[in-house]
Amino acid sequence: MMNIQQRVALHRQIWQIANDVRGAVDGWDFKQYVLGTLFYRFISENFANYIEGGDTSINYAKLSDNVITPEIKEDAVKTKGYFIYPSQLFANVVANANTNESLNIALADIFAAIESSANGYPSEQDIKGLFADFDTTSSRLGNTVKDRNFRLAAVLNGVAALDLGDFADNHIDLFGDAYEFLISKYAANAGKSGGEFFTPQHVSKLIARLALHKQDSVNKIYDPACGSGSLLLQAKKQFDAHIIEDGFFGQEINHTTYNLARMNMFLHNINYDKFNIKLGDTLTNPHFGDGKPFDAIVSNPPYSVKWIGSDDPTLINDARFAPAGVLAPKSKADFAFVLHALSYLSSKGRAAIVCFPGIFYRGGAEQKIRQYLIDNNYVETVISLAPNLFFGTSIAVNILVLSKHKTDTKTQFIDASGLFRKETNTNTLLDEHIEQILQVFDSKADVEHFAMSVPFERITGNDYNLSVSSYVEAEDTREVVDIAQLNAELQVIVSKIDQLRKDIDAIVAEIEGQ
Repeated sequence: MMNIQQRVALHRQIWQIANDVRGAVDGWDFKQYVLGTLFYRFISENFANYIEGGDTSINYAKLSDNVITPEIKEDAVKTKGYFIYPSQLFANVVANANTNESLNIALADIFAAIESSANGYPSEQDIKGLFADFDTTSSRLGNTVKDRNFRLAAVLNGVAALDLGDFADNHIDLFGDAYEFLISKYAANAGKSGGEFFTPQHVSKLIARLALHKQDSVNKIYDPACGSGSLLLQAKKQFDAHIIEDGFFGQEINHTTYNLARMNMFLHNINYDKFNIKLGDTLTNPHFGDGKPFDAIVSNPPYSVKWIGSDDPTLINDARFAPAGVLAPKSKADFAFVLHALSYLSSKGRAAIVCFPGIFYRGGAEQKIRQYLIDNNYVETVISLAPNLFFGTSIAVNILVLSKHKTDTKTQFIDASGLFRKETNTNTLLDEHIEQILQVFDSKADVEHFAMSVPFERITGNDYNLSVSSYVEAEDTREVVDIAQLNAELQVIVSKIDQLRKDIDAIVAEIEGQ
């Protein structure tokens, strides 16, 4: 396993290559070429490793396409979800990249062939369109074919130069780590846009552990606004030693981000039959509603985005929103995502959702939704986090934990706003901070200035306000001042000033008398 220093060095190399090969192209616009090329290398090596099956006498990249029989191809597609001929492998394409005058066309044909290899098979929808954002004819690569091929060759050679280990040596995790590192770097440099498709790993870890708390096995894990899949994958990391029966499910509205999420699943060695990522608007065109409810839901939905809301009269009868008797405001869809998640949650599961803090104290429809949640005992915990933990916003957000199996009617509030390490541009949750939050989440103990479990009656009497600061008193860190001592010190200072004035007057009088 790679040590920390090697990992940091590899990350530095990856980011240097990503910046070098893009030239004058904006990094945000160029991200799909670097990420897509890394994915292309991964599936090529993964597929070759599968075909070779550990037999060192076989080198799939050296074989002729003609030796591949229909039976071999069909068996591979059924298992891996796609097929790649030897000539289409990353290693063979990169070997001739600098001299191939038709490189951009060749790559486009290879990507189309990989996608179409799944046509008619169960994996078709998981593979279809994976390379849609890798446009080899785009003017962003250059104004001429020669310029485009030059930049494409640079990307291929750069990714080929990365030391990501050998699949046979179980270094497959390095691909996923490299991919996730690149996504996080692009997110950090993209401002607000970055926060829409990637949740920082330290926050993802807390969210995943809250949702999976004390569950030895779950049927499936779901993120209704999955972005690039970072939260789902963090759930996988936290739950690797346990049973996840049916895999990982998510929905994403942005097409490019949807493709990144599917690539991310493959790069973390999650086979096509263990994930299901759908494209579309979760609030108005939801998927997965016909299946079993989810035992674990993790989500960092967009903050206070507009949605159709009451302009669509059918939504008030939607099974997700009807029980609350009111829709989330059209200008603030936050509680629409919360109610959607609650509707998809199983009786044994938990949902951990990042929320804009305003929804916990504002009036109107949002207050009525809070009332529905509290009256039905669905809110287990509200956690306030430190500011500046997320890309693109400095807001101190909250985590809302929903549960349908609470054993009492109290609601827990945790003030974790003081738990962070200051970084250059952002704050970070450390492992000890996460453990501190999880310990009190588990015990439900009252801890002065940190956590409080509040009776139902107190919340109803407070207009269903769920703001953490309403229940957890902040510690007064102001210095205690001893007034008597301060007055004594002032008297000494005043007497010294008086004496100084007398001394000055005496000196002046002496000078004037001369």
